[in-house]
Amino acid sequence: MDKSISFTQLEEFEKDFHRDPAKRVAQLAVTANGVNQSAADPFTLRRDRFQFSVELKTGHITNQKASGRCWLFAAMNTMRMEVMKKLNLEDFELSQNYLLFYDKLEKSNYFLESILETLDEPTNGRLIAHLLTAPLNDGGQWDMLCNIVDKYGVVPKDAMPETACSSSTGEITSYMTRRLREFACTLREGYAQGRDIGQLRKMKEGMLCSIYNMLCIALGNPPKTFAFEIRDKDNKFIRDTGLTGRSFYEKYVGWELSDYVSLINATTKDKPFHRTFTVKLLGNVKEGRPVKYLNLPVEELKQAAVRQLEGGSPVWFGCDVGKSSTRKTGIMDLEALRPDQLFGVEFGMDKAQRLDYCDSLMTHAMVFQGVNLDENGAPDRWKVENSWGDELGEKGYFVMSDNWFTEYTYQVVIHKKYLTDSQRAELEQAPIELEPWDPMGSLA
Repeated sequence: MDKSISFTQLEEFEKDFHRDPAKRVAQLAVTANGVNQSAADPFTLRRDRFQFSVELKTGHITNQKASGRCWLFAAMNTMRMEVMKKLNLEDFELSQNYLLFYDKLEKSNYFLESILETLDEPTNGRLIAHLLTAPLNDGGQWDMLCNIVDKYGVVPKDAMPETACSSSTGEITSYMTRRLREFACTLREGYAQGRDIGQLRKMKEGMLCSIYNMLCIALGNPPKTFAFEIRDKDNKFIRDTGLTGRSFYEKYVGWELSDYVSLINATTKDKPFHRTFTVKLLGNVKEGRPVKYLNLPVEELKQAAVRQLEGGSPVWFGCDVGKSSTRKTGIMDLEALRPDQLFGVEFGMDKAQRLDYCDSLMTHAMVFQGVNLDENGAPDRWKVENSWGDELGEKGYFVMSDNWFTEYTYQVVIHKKYLTDSQRAELEQAPIELEPWDPMGSLA
């Protein structure tokens, strides 16, 4: 068979298209309405109802706007529940901008340190190319969130409100990324010219000062101390002054973050179940805890999530939100979209194959705030709190079918008390190191 496409082949392709009238019908629908709208199955709404047998009280729906901060929004949406419970509040929101500031600063340092650790690697090699691809991604992992909160704490939203750049991060991230790549060039060329590591680290200090200044201009200066003032459900006025991010966190959230661990479901052959994993050169706070996962069968992730919800606590999770989901109606179901029927094709890869062949990975973090258990106590759908505003889904909430969880949910964060004894023991294993470009190194 020829290597190139021949005109004879094109004629046969054209004849094949016109043999089936259904292709013409599909063409009319897609050219007028687009693929997803034409492929959407409205009947999934009958099955994926916004009713749940286990459902938590939540605050108002938040909105990350044009930023990739879903992991921070999801985490703050879980932590704010503690503040609301302790202070009898109707609603409350923590500052995502505050955490964004320090995450960007710490990621910059982590990137520059990674450059210093790889000075002998070739510039055109895969490792340096990977480091340079996105040194300042908006996204993150749960352990990275823990590192920021452990070091800087959290503050109420009014202590460091949103700015134009925190709500739309593309511009400032682009300029900071250019600056960091230039710094990487300077450090590597300085090393080639004979500068020692001490001299290079002295240069790094000035580089970080430049990044800090850019962050202050774009996001505002983070507060050193602040006053917390609010009214509770009974109209009682609460005032607490002289707080820092750390003291506010310890007083009003109070979680021991080391008790919260990441369970993943990665089904590829190189990742056996019941083993722990980490990812090389993935992090933000250099002295912080490394990313660590325990890989388990997906049913064990579901069971742990149900136990935590039944215990009254929400569940941070990571998934591939763009697959088989409808943004407007908020349905995450394997039959929510039927491009297979629309195009007359089969999408046949399983979860492991999708990971191996770059067809799926974790892209978004949200929060489980409820689950529906059937008459046998098994989950059949999950209530999802998103951070895309209240105009999508059911006033900002999405519903996930249990079969969608199986295929496209990759990570849940669970308090150790909701794990089995064997799972807690498995967590103590030394982690297997994954390469920096492994799909489980993706950032939500």
